[in-house]
Amino acid sequence: MLRNAIVRAARPTTSALGCRAASTHAISNPTLANIEKRWEGMPLQEQADLWMSLRDRMKGSWKELTVQEKKAAYWIAFGSHGPRAAPPPDEGKKVALYTFAGLTFSFIIFATIRSFANPPPSTMTKEWQEASNEFLKAQNADPLTGISSEGYTGKGQVQSPSGRP
Repeated sequence: MLRNAIVRAARPTTSALGCRAASTHAISNPTLANIEKRWEGMPLQEQADLWMSLRDRMKGSWKELTVQEKKAAYWIAFGSHGPRAAPPPDEGKKVALYTFAGLTFSFIIFATIRSFANPPPSTMTKEWQEASNEFLKAQNADPLTGISSEGYTGKGQVQSPSGRP
């Protein structure tokens, strides 16, 4: 009980009337006029002050809000500004252009690296792979399901086109 009395005494005293008085008067019409056009150009501090005063007004009865305040509060909350703003008119062209430029640059890098690469190894020729198939059949490799099994119709080790022109 003593603790509660000390805590109450230590709190700053503000009357409910004093807090309420700041939000009971309407925001002036010139402040809210053309808010849709002025909002993006307003300094951030002014935007915050206006929003806070509107928020304080909205805490009370909405019947006391003016039509201008209701419109401004709606537009600030849901208007086409910030992340909801319409994209610039040439954004699609820029995205397509930069995508095409990135793909072209990637292809140039790929072609340059490929032109300096060594030729494929000799084991990647069709002839070598066919010889590998014959070797596996001679060794009777995988006699149940693989290349040495009866009725096998797969390609075995062959995966490359012929190395001869």
